[in-house]
Amino acid sequence: MRALIAFDKFKDALAARAACEVVAAVLRSLHPEWELDLCPLTDGGEGFCETLLAGSAGRIEHLSVRGPRSGTVTAPIGFVSTDALPAAARRRLGLGAVQTLAVVGLATASGLELLPPHRRDPWQTTTFGTGELLAYAAQEKADAIVLGIGGSATNDLGLGALTALGANCHDAHEVRIPTPKPANWATVRRIDLAALRRLPPLFIACDVTNPLLGPSGAAATFGAQKGLQPLDLPRLEAQAARMAGLLCQASGKPLSLVDAAGAGAAGGIAFGLMVAVHAKLVPGFDFVSEWLDLPARIAAADLIITGEGRFDTTSLSGKGPGSLVREAQRLGKPAYVFAGSIELTAGVASGIKNRAITPEGMSLAEALPRTAEFLATEIRRVL
Repeated sequence: MRALIAFDKFKDALAARAACEVVAAVLRSLHPEWELDLCPLTDGGEGFCETLLAGSAGRIEHLSVRGPRSGTVTAPIGFVSTDALPAAARRRLGLGAVQTLAVVGLATASGLELLPPHRRDPWQTTTFGTGELLAYAAQEKADAIVLGIGGSATNDLGLGALTALGANCHDAHEVRIPTPKPANWATVRRIDLAALRRLPPLFIACDVTNPLLGPSGAAATFGAQKGLQPLDLPRLEAQAARMAGLLCQASGKPLSLVDAAGAGAAGGIAFGLMVAVHAKLVPGFDFVSEWLDLPARIAAADLIITGEGRFDTTSLSGKGPGSLVREAQRLGKPAYVFAGSIELTAGVASGIKNRAITPEGMSLAEALPRTAEFLATEIRRVL
């Protein structure tokens, strides 16, 4: 029996690799004869760089960069030769066989995971640290950069990152504003991109299709989970629209880009980087799947075991665990989903074996610290 163990993260509780290792440990004790293939997944957020570089001939460096609020954080950046990648991943980016690709994850520099709940506030957070990682990739002469943007704590349109790359925001008296963030956007009157650092081709791995503004935009859709108070939404939306106009004016790009699919990803950093440095969006899970050679690994498996913190109908719309079980169904292979909570519309996932690991009636606060324990218990019970 060959089992593919491919988990995404259990948010605020268990990293993807740790979840895979918990399951593998149980299965080794129960079925020592099984062959196990561990494949941590990433949606472009936490663990993006480490997951993609694991097992490759690349290298990971750790840099001290500005965190989403005050202080510094240590964030990884990966470098890998493209000849070490599956051909499909190279084709996705249009890269040659012997080029250096830098891999950056926004979440490690500007992510929600870096802030305790009481410090999550999109008025005060910045993507400056992510810009520092992009600048370092250019300094190290990477031929291209891929940026995963899941898990952001920000709604700054990427202006923090652009400032780290040399952009300047000025107030009405032409005084430079060193760290533009929504809390001080009202003072910004002009954006200057003349000193912006030149970057190699930049690809943003992203499955979000939200526009920048409006009822399905960045702030309306994702603001609450980043600490935005409901009554503050109209004010943040108005300021974001004004700053988007200034950024388009500075770059000579049409304001219609605010409506582009994915422009609202990660608090609008996708919009900012598309407008200012010509970044291109690529389908996040498709790219990760090609990089990890997932189609071949699914085909070689007799059993697929996957999961994440919450498995719901959105998981079946292109996300990691959902895509895995869809492919397993297509190939007629048994698949199990183990998640902290399962919320699916009746009949939407016919044939998928779902298991919620959290004991019934237990609060999230109680369950999170015991996620590894509950996952191991349920794996042991079911398998």
